[in-house]
Amino acid sequence: MAEVYERIRWNVANGVVTATLDRPAKRNALDARTVAELTDAVLTFGGDDDARVMVLRGNGPDFCAGADLDQLEHIAATSDPLTNLDDAMALGRLFIRMRRTDKPIVAAVHGHAIAGGAGLATACDLIIASESARFGYPEVHLGFVPAMVAALLRRSLGEKRIFELITLGGRFTAQEAHAMGLVARVVPDAEFDSAVAGFAAELAARSASAVRLCKRLLYGIDGLAFEDAIARAAEINVIARATPDCQAGVRRFIEKSGE
Repeated sequence: MAEVYERIRWNVANGVVTATLDRPAKRNALDARTVAELTDAVLTFGGDDDARVMVLRGNGPDFCAGADLDQLEHIAATSDPLTNLDDAMALGRLFIRMRRTDKPIVAAVHGHAIAGGAGLATACDLIIASESARFGYPEVHLGFVPAMVAALLRRSLGEKRIFELITLGGRFTAQEAHAMGLVARVVPDAEFDSAVAGFAAELAARSASAVRLCKRLLYGIDGLAFEDAIARAAEINVIARATPDCQAGVRRFIEKSGE
């Protein structure tokens, strides 16, 4: 579907897929079309054997301002509860697809990542942010709840920190997001594009099978009892040992050690 995207710009180079939200006039707000295209983009990325890393960006001054409120108001006012549920679950299915895709997705956040936009970044496996980026989950100010985003945050941060973020609804800096463990790296604005490219290239240069198994392991043990998590880890260990990358890597190490 990449060739008919209306809301996303799509580029592939050296194993890195860059999907750029392209609604700058709407600050890349998430309407139904954008969510559908993003879901398809993640599916396309997951099925491309040559693609190792996806970078998710925003065109214009912001990463993503959240849900398209015009559409949200219309659906809430004119639709029955089941239609509203279907609309909400469309975003939920995108988040699930991002988590189930066993290749890394990196959010490159500049400007504002607010409400659903912050949720979209949180749904990625890693976030790299420009120094001036701002985040926030301000839905409470509209009498709304960042419900699905909370499911993501609960797996990233402590519950008391999350309670503060979603009930006060304040905005916070990239440095604060890094300090709480939400953002992996913060880079100066002037170096942002080159830093994102370098970060993605570094990740793409790692063993593709090992990176995929790391993601499968990390999310596969989520919520398991300790004994079950160890058993799952042992299964992944066995799978990793059988991969050509692992066998070649062990062989290189042994040969180097014997020099």
